[in-house]
Amino acid sequence: MEEGFFTRVYQIVERIPPGKVATYGQVAFLAGSPRAARAVGEAMRRCPYFEVPCHRVLNRRGELSPAPAFGGPGVQQGRLEAEGVAVGPDNRVDLTQFQWDGK
Repeated sequence: MEEGFFTRVYQIVERIPPGKVATYGQVAFLAGSPRAARAVGEAMRRCPYFEVPCHRVLNRRGELSPAPAFGGPGVQQGRLEAEGVAVGPDNRVDLTQFQWDGK
């Protein structure tokens, strides 16, 4: 399941447009495995493809990933802000404003 699931996850994440974010659970649902949010996180950590915008995938509270996931503190935040996504002082994104609709 892992290889096929990860491939579906990467294909979905590639569709998230700049300026929008998705949650691990949302990506899992769209990949056909609604209870696999943690596996989506693992897919993001292990992603070998630079073109997959893993920085656009957040947890269900809109919180950014721990610093090591993107090479150091502030990297994910910098990428999101460069795309117009506002990150609050609590390292959260307002999902009501920036969450991708999945279409």
